[in-house]
Amino acid sequence: MKYVFLGYVVMLLLSCNYKEAYKFEIAEKDGITLASPISLKIDTLGLGDADDQSNLVLKNNGKQIPFQIDNGQKRLWFVHTPNNNGSYEIVKEEAQIHGSEGVKTDKNNGNLQLLKGSIPLLTYRYGMTYPPKGVDSIFRKSGYLHPLLSPSGDTLSRIQPPDHYHHYGIWGPWTHTQIEGERVDFWNLVERQGTVLFKDFNDTYSGALYGGFNARQEHINLKASEDNRIALNEDLDVKVWDLDRPDRYMVDYTSNFSSPLKNGILFEAYRYGGGLGMRFTERWHKDNCTVLTSEGNDRLTADGTNARWCMVTGESADGKGTNGVLFLSYPENRSHPEPMRIWPIDGNGGRGDMFFEFCPIRHEEWKIEPNKDYSLKYRMVVFDGELTAEEAESYWKSFAEMPRIVNN
Repeated sequence: MKYVFLGYVVMLLLSCNYKEAYKFEIAEKDGITLASPISLKIDTLGLGDADDQSNLVLKNNGKQIPFQIDNGQKRLWFVHTPNNNGSYEIVKEEAQIHGSEGVKTDKNNGNLQLLKGSIPLLTYRYGMTYPPKGVDSIFRKSGYLHPLLSPSGDTLSRIQPPDHYHHYGIWGPWTHTQIEGERVDFWNLVERQGTVLFKDFNDTYSGALYGGFNARQEHINLKASEDNRIALNEDLDVKVWDLDRPDRYMVDYTSNFSSPLKNGILFEAYRYGGGLGMRFTERWHKDNCTVLTSEGNDRLTADGTNARWCMVTGESADGKGTNGVLFLSYPENRSHPEPMRIWPIDGNGGRGDMFFEFCPIRHEEWKIEPNKDYSLKYRMVVFDGELTAEEAESYWKSFAEMPRIVNN
């Protein structure tokens, strides 16, 4: 009988280590006024076994708020919006059914599609795409994002334009590089020196707030011997966030890379290369597309300058409104605030087609040491309608530094 009593006492003591609720607030931060992803460490909640979170509920002013626990069971993520007050609590109780369908992935025929419920937003092409008939097959490509769609369904990206068959939606090959003193170009496929191709998926994930993937991409030196062709191994992580509004969503784009080469690789200073590049829809040109940067530069003055963020806005497909993309550079990125390549307004035979790139090596070379890990981190806010400079600054601030949690 005493052993039964002892067991009861032990269970009681253990249960006292677990709280019934975890209460916290979002510290007010000047200038952050829009939806922002926020996370908490699971092991700081004190609500029980980290492997069993099925009965956790996040509440704000009594209302249940969607959240998502990452695949490593280490962090709980939610989106703080202006509609929520700053006080939250996490309790253990039976969850109610949410109306939101979340963000999911759908893999089919060489395409990994990210959808908000049933609405497609973004596609990663892991299958091989070949150029149009009659065009050199050297322009074949895998491992890029296209189409990027506005929340209302307008296609904002473009691949294989006749003036640049090597342009593939959203992608980031390095251009002028040196390997053992020899130049290798991974961007201009026509040079037959290098390319970047999809290798495999490390992970794909879906959930109530975000969905995405982590893909291994290989930067291949076509001039090297077969056993020495991989110049860079890149793990590209792309995550689409539901911001709980019909006119905006968010994409996190993180490139983690390293070189297996004995002497690494040198990224030469050049106006193109790496980072995050996007060729925009053929609908946009000098008369219906604008640029604004964090430093106040526009389409005429932005090229070659540095910025924390850059917003590209153009006419919607129906001609009745606008949509666009806000690009954000993370403070720990090399050369932040980051240099940009933005095509001149009189380019492309006077059409003024739109191309944007955060280009960290535009003004200064970058030596990549062998077997050392490097990272570049970006965020895109894809929108319908208008997005103000003040809103852009708010999005950047919450990206640069996640709003602080204050325990109650």
